[in-house]
Amino acid sequence: MSSGLIALLDDVAALAKSAAVMIDDVAAQAAKAGTKAAGVVIDDAAVTPRYVAGMAPSRELPVVARIAMGSLRNKLLFLLPASLALGLFAPWAITPLLMLGGAYLCFEGAEKLIEAFWPHAEEVPAAGTEGEEARIAGAIRTDFILSAEIMALTLSTVADAGVLKQALVLGSVGIFITLGVYGAVALIVKADDLGLAMVRTGRAGVRQIGGALVRGMVPFLHALSAVGTAAMLWVGGGILLHGLEEMGVPGPAHWMAYLAEGALAMGGAVAGWLAAAVLSGVVGLGVGLVIVPAEHAVMRVFRGK
Repeated sequence: MSSGLIALLDDVAALAKSAAVMIDDVAAQAAKAGTKAAGVVIDDAAVTPRYVAGMAPSRELPVVARIAMGSLRNKLLFLLPASLALGLFAPWAITPLLMLGGAYLCFEGAEKLIEAFWPHAEEVPAAGTEGEEARIAGAIRTDFILSAEIMALTLSTVADAGVLKQALVLGSVGIFITLGVYGAVALIVKADDLGLAMVRTGRAGVRQIGGALVRGMVPFLHALSAVGTAAMLWVGGGILLHGLEEMGVPGPAHWMAYLAEGALAMGGAVAGWLAAAVLSGVVGLGVGLVIVPAEHAVMRVFRGK
């Protein structure tokens, strides 16, 4: 009996060790996927606050919470099973779909850059119950597109892993990115209220911090939007370059790597990374500037204008 118990304990210990190794591997893969999806994540955090702009302060957090739940539903109920099915039955389609998503990021980044120089009036649903529902629905639709790109990027990092590991990594990335993005959004949309509360406390030092917080939110949101735009162009361009390389067109990626290595040799690791990011961004911007007028022309045809 004792020897059987010892053998059982050895088996349990081995299983526990194997599970711990797998958890560590899943965490590492999830962190890697989250890094690759940085541009999409930043854009998600930059876009969402506009959906609560002008709402009563008491409705801001409930609306953000509903958008976050819709985002989780998008990722876990729809995109995760679709991603697993894609990995099982059509792994060859991962790279083309990633490139399609990369082209979408280039389009979004270029359109935002154009909007920064030639702004036009943007239609945002009004306040009230119907307006609130429309804003939430619009935010969840936008999130679906961004979430699909996040899940596709994640799948590409674990394409050769087993189904269980793919599911764990996809689920982990989906949950933690959603919590991170919408937790940050909640802090952003309530920062001005916190600043006003600090101003009203009557303590000089606290009032100064609160006033700085209130004054700083608008430039902060502009800076966040700019970083999100740059990240979309950089990530989108990089996806297209690496996708072309995997599809047998290595020239553009090799040329970019050659220039980045030159910057690395002259200025160190930071210069090398910056050169690669800028070059990817230039590619992304070029692709986006081609797609934007084409998309507008197609939309005019569909609208009959």
